Amino acid sequence: MSQTKKVIIVGGGISGLTAAYYLQKEKKQHQLPLDVQLIESTEHLGGKISTLKHDGYTIERGPDSFLERKKSAMRLAREVGMEDQLVPNGTGQSYILVNEKLHKMPKGSVMGIPTRVRPFLFSGLFTPAAKVRAAFDLAKSKQTAENDQSLGLFFRRRLGSQVVENLIEPLLSGIYAGNIDDLSLQATFPHFYELEQEYGSLIKGLRKTRTLPPKKAKKPSMFRTMRDGLESLVEATADQLESGTIRKGLQVDHIEKKQGYYYLLLSDGTVEKCDAVVIAAPFFAAQRMLSQYSFMDPFKKMKATSVANVVMTFDQSAIKKDIDGTGFVVSRNSKFRITACTWTHKKWPHSTPEGKVMLRCYLGKPGDQEVVDLSDEEIIEIALKDLNQTMDITAKPEFSLVTRWYNAMPQYFVGHKERLNEVEEHMRNELPGIYLAGGSYNGIGLPDCIDQGETAVQNILQHLNMKTS
Repeated sequence: MSQTKKVIIVGGGISGLTAAYYLQKEKKQHQLPLDVQLIESTEHLGGKISTLKHDGYTIERGPDSFLERKKSAMRLAREVGMEDQLVPNGTGQSYILVNEKLHKMPKGSVMGIPTRVRPFLFSGLFTPAAKVRAAFDLAKSKQTAENDQSLGLFFRRRLGSQVVENLIEPLLSGIYAGNIDDLSLQATFPHFYELEQEYGSLIKGLRKTRTLPPKKAKKPSMFRTMRDGLESLVEATADQLESGTIRKGLQVDHIEKKQGYYYLLLSDGTVEKCDAVVIAAPFFAAQRMLSQYSFMDPFKKMKATSVANVVMTFDQSAIKKDIDGTGFVVSRNSKFRITACTWTHKKWPHSTPEGKVMLRCYLGKPGDQEVVDLSDEEIIEIALKDLNQTMDITAKPEFSLVTRWYNAMPQYFVGHKERLNEVEEHMRNELPGIYLAGGSYNGIGLPDCIDQGETAVQNILQHLNMKTS
């Protein structure tokens, strides 16, 4: 315990920053002989978290919030002194666009799964036959337990194709920017599989396990963000780190194991020696750094999609058809090229000056990846054209900002967890002391990434035999 151990964290996204913060917290609390360094290939910390302040607007270029019920993000905010900056989302009606028309999201639905009869029966989203088919979930027997299956196959079997295509698919694909017929149930929403296995029905399971608000109660706030933008959480976390911890603008090209240590070859030609490594970087970067190991080959076949979003601001007078709500998602059967739109000034009222409107549209669905490569002007034109199918906007944006995220959305294809478990088992045996964390592995949301950073810390301390209790 007297010899200082060096830990290098590769990647300065929220997973890497979390790992650095909690490692150094353990170091201070238990007087551990630890040297922690974080290496980030760009000049920007936070990964896809990026906030812009402009003329009184708080604009998120990446994620805009996190689920409140997943506690790790809330906990990190408290840890770094940002609890008083947490803001709940403004609640209101959300919509789904089907057959070129906005339909209200049925009340009582959980990720598109109905839990209340009346809103579902009176919804214009489905034909009578589709409503009857969805009700079969209450009587249909559970499937024999199996390792994995696609989200699309699972939900179509339980609820029928129309409910999937008009409601569930736009919601779930919007989260993962992927095709639900490729995405793994066990890697994305294993809870639904567990409900089926335990209750024999998704609808029954959700009614038994979810506390739904009274029918006439105000919709509760599910999400939180930071008043000055999510990047303020990144900055606050980085500010808690010891001076000299973070090194920016350096890429780790290769990791070599020699005589019980790890040697990291950096892009400036230097080599860093350490006792343990957290790879808080995308799957393709992890594979490149450890390319000499064939057990990393599954990451060669893993895919990631690209997405773009466009933020547009207007004076309120420019919106002639103002819709009461926080936004809408788009059925993939639609001709629209945008996949969703957030009425940010209503979802996050603090982000927009009084009398102004801020809209944020998303593009880059499966089968339309080329839209991400279009010019800013073309993307803005597409967004305005699509919006004007439902909203009457009479003016050009006062301000617009297009953000492209290339290969940013890792695709958890069927079998993802099994393949990841195999990779990590090989790493435990052949590369003890190297751990993976981040959106490529065990969840893409902010709390999921923070959880993975925390787990890496516990693995590191155990590997280094540094007991903290």
